[in-house]
Amino acid sequence: MRAARREFYESVSVDPTVAGLLEKAERDGVETAWHRYLAQQPQCGFGLLGVCCRNCNMGPCRIDPFGYGPQRGVCGATADTIVARNLMRMLAAGAAAHSDHARDIVEVFKGIPEGWAKDYQIRDEEKLRGIARALGIEVEGRDALEIAREVAEVLEWEFGKPGEEPLRLVEAYAPKKRREVWRRVGIMPRAIDREITEIMHRTHMGVDADPLSLIAQGLRCALADGWSGSMMATLLSDVLFGTPRPLRATANLGVIREDAVNILVHGHNPVLSVKIAEAAEDPELSKMARDLGAEGGINVVGMCCTGNEILMRMGIPVAGNMLQQELAIATGALEAVVVDYQCIMPAIVDVASCYHTKVITTEPKAHIPGAIHVEFDKARAMETAREIVRIAVENFKNRNPERVMIPEEKCELVAGFSVEAILEALGGTLDPLADALKSGKIKGIVGIVGCVNPKVRHDHGHVTLTRELIKRDILIVGTGCWAIAMGKHGLLLPEAAEMAGPGLREVCEALGIPPALHMGSCVDCSRMLIALGALADHLGVDIPDLPAAGSAPEWMSEKAVSIGSYFVASGLLVHLGTVPPVLGSKKVVEILTERAEGLVGGRFFVEPDPVKAARVIADHIAEKRRALGWPE
Repeated sequence: MRAARREFYESVSVDPTVAGLLEKAERDGVETAWHRYLAQQPQCGFGLLGVCCRNCNMGPCRIDPFGYGPQRGVCGATADTIVARNLMRMLAAGAAAHSDHARDIVEVFKGIPEGWAKDYQIRDEEKLRGIARALGIEVEGRDALEIAREVAEVLEWEFGKPGEEPLRLVEAYAPKKRREVWRRVGIMPRAIDREITEIMHRTHMGVDADPLSLIAQGLRCALADGWSGSMMATLLSDVLFGTPRPLRATANLGVIREDAVNILVHGHNPVLSVKIAEAAEDPELSKMARDLGAEGGINVVGMCCTGNEILMRMGIPVAGNMLQQELAIATGALEAVVVDYQCIMPAIVDVASCYHTKVITTEPKAHIPGAIHVEFDKARAMETAREIVRIAVENFKNRNPERVMIPEEKCELVAGFSVEAILEALGGTLDPLADALKSGKIKGIVGIVGCVNPKVRHDHGHVTLTRELIKRDILIVGTGCWAIAMGKHGLLLPEAAEMAGPGLREVCEALGIPPALHMGSCVDCSRMLIALGALADHLGVDIPDLPAAGSAPEWMSEKAVSIGSYFVASGLLVHLGTVPPVLGSKKVVEILTERAEGLVGGRFFVEPDPVKAARVIADHIAEKRRALGWPE
């Protein structure tokens, strides 16, 4: 029995830290996401197909996919309507999550010229001035605070402005050819909150029943996220905390230290995590930690996307991606897990109760029963951060050394490839990249985005797809949990160019860069949009003409639905490695995988096998190269 359990634990992930900690968790009586996933089997077939509707209290209704039972809900909604409505509600939730994150960033940014956000500064004034110019705001002869005030006013208006005028960031950053397509199709986004609200209205009982109409509004909402909400979060985070530049750091659970107070920051918003990292440097708190026996002082490590934020700007080590949050606690060496929002499992409180670890929630919109709640006050950010760090330090004395097991595995990486950093590596112009693409040294570019999912082998899809593509001379850029997976498996090092095809290897070695570039957290998928738009304009083509694609090999989040949709609406082929809940409607599948391409230039395809997916993507890139008259 023990051998069978060990075999199962080794099968769930390609990360070498996982199996041993799952065994330890079992010994300690701890349940993890993998255990709970098994307990859910078999999962609901109606839910997997997307044919269950709970949108009113005449239901819940479900459609019999085999044709023997009900074919309409009580209101008369067909499988096509139900599947489309359910998918669009997922998309709306994802867009809301990204854009509410942006709203929090804007609040702090605006607080600087208003004078109340005293613990935050404008760290990249050049970036601020660039944003202002793009928005048509005068910058000459004006100081940074004056410019920031006007930029904040414009960006606040993006959320709820009235009227039919397009979003200002869309007009400022999206290529003209793309905007013309969106106007023609009728999906030009008008206001972030409006597009989310309209999806919720359309999917209410008795409103929109047409799958194509519903999906079109979904694409409009996704564009508001990608080209405004997420982009706003990225742009202003760079202004507040610095535009990332390449730096070296380390990844995986081996970054947790036995000789230190360990604080894991988890979530998505750097407004919190940056201040926790800064507070951990406080001499008084460091002395307190050493006085309590933590000779190594205070060790802050990241998890998930907020881990990416402080990794790429501060070099803070990252402990793992989303499915490792419970395993980090199971090491027995975390004094505190400090969270903000998104991708935080409520179960971490139950796991922490088996050890001495304290889970500290900080956001008014994200409470977890059983956690300690310390509201993060942005007006006194450092004071609140020190209070949180002090709780962790004082908890060190409660650690039980006999229950500590920290994996040895950790890997060096290079992170921080913002668009600006990539341009700097290219010498300040896109010409070298364009020339490498035209010559075929680089065949194409693929953006791979985050999420990990217990439905598939952890990290396997990310690692395998990346390796398969780089050996075909395809440059990879990516974000989120993909980026952390790459860091753990050595693919974010310049030395990884040895795994690339001869053309890509030559380019990487000449520039001293990895073949897979860490671009940031999930909101930083907007960096890919800016880069693709700039490259398309440089070459005089539209984004769909580029030898480029997107992929989400292990996606699970509603945010990924929005990301994939704004990539498709921006003109890209997008691969999904886990099956979305749409197979209950042939019409919805047809719209997403076929008809969308004729409307917006992009489409989805689903392929769970990353090797097969790499072949499809490579064939797509070869087709785009032929159309451009470039050698294959």
